[in-house]
Amino acid sequence: MYRTTEYITFNPIFYNHRMVKPMMIVFFAFCFVLLAACSSISPMPSRTTTAPEKNFKAELPKKTQVFATPEKIEAVSPHEAYQYRLGPGDFVNILVWHRPELSQENIVVSPDGFITVPRVGSINVINRTPEEVQNMITLKLENLYIKPEVTIRVHEFHNNKAFVLGRVSKPGVINFPGKGTLLEALALAGGLPTDQTKENALTKCAIIRGNDTVIWIDLQDLLKNGNMALNSPIRNNDVIYIPEATDELVYVMGEVVTPGAIQIRGEMNVLKAIMLAGGMNKQANPEKVFIVRQQSLKGDVIKVDLRNLLERGDFSQNFSLLSNDIVFVSPSGMAKFNYALEKLLPSLNVLSLGTTTAESFGIMAKLRSQLWGQSGFVNTNTGVTISTGTTTTTGTSTATGTTGQ
Repeated sequence: MYRTTEYITFNPIFYNHRMVKPMMIVFFAFCFVLLAACSSISPMPSRTTTAPEKNFKAELPKKTQVFATPEKIEAVSPHEAYQYRLGPGDFVNILVWHRPELSQENIVVSPDGFITVPRVGSINVINRTPEEVQNMITLKLENLYIKPEVTIRVHEFHNNKAFVLGRVSKPGVINFPGKGTLLEALALAGGLPTDQTKENALTKCAIIRGNDTVIWIDLQDLLKNGNMALNSPIRNNDVIYIPEATDELVYVMGEVVTPGAIQIRGEMNVLKAIMLAGGMNKQANPEKVFIVRQQSLKGDVIKVDLRNLLERGDFSQNFSLLSNDIVFVSPSGMAKFNYALEKLLPSLNVLSLGTTTAESFGIMAKLRSQLWGQSGFVNTNTGVTISTGTTTTTGTSTATGTTGQ
């Protein structure tokens, strides 16, 4: 006579068929919670009726600024002999010889350009030379006096001015003591602000004259190279504008040490932009560097082989960059493979965690029994499958067996 003895050292729920189905439900609910935790914000595209000024519009590239040549500056500069002309704010002295009752000092030219002269009244002097005003007053006094001798002397000059705006220490109105030039205007405006660094030095400026003339001056060529042909004469009421240094940027992206926006300082090319971004990292592919330049709503993409430049000294593709250009350094093939593995491994870890949890609750053993007729469980510590039956397998847990008596 034989007696069968069962030795069970693991969770008895493994053999409770009535508990398997609820546990499977709990397991799949646990997996669902894990997947839900991996979800991210995903906005849904939608459009509403808005005012035309609030519609989405693509930003078109700005016009490329062309610096004026010395010939163009010469063409727009005055060639006639310089003569000062009176304007609002000037202080004028009128002297009439042997007629102290007609003489006056510090007469201010009114904003509309008039001055008041005894026995003559108001006369318009705006944009007239002192000699022309002197002749006007003499002609009117000749009707009252015999050969009057009139002298006009400008005591303070305020109609030889320019407006300096933008990145200077003292923006505002400046007055020239004589003929004004661009360098004199920048000096009177204080030059570069004291809180600016050498990297933000003055690079360009615009002279706005009248309603239809804009002259862009290359200050790098004027100041660093000493090209005095660019030192343009300044006319009365000219506007001199020095743009901010951060107005012109190039964008370096991809496999560089510090991707981001880089300020254009003087001449900017591909190699200089990449080095200012920290250089290429170990995952970069120097054979595939791209320049993206917007032309209108579409742009051009140019491929640059930096390996050819570095190995053979071929600078033919070291192109000059313009404002808002994009430089993209592509990753190598191995970098792409490593990136794919990096994104895949967390998902595999989640699957491994799920199967391990199911094995500990006996759910996987039940599935193996129903699908393949196998019995037992997998020891998650050693990876050894423990089977049940007449033959026992050595492991960390003991299976059921049959003993005789």
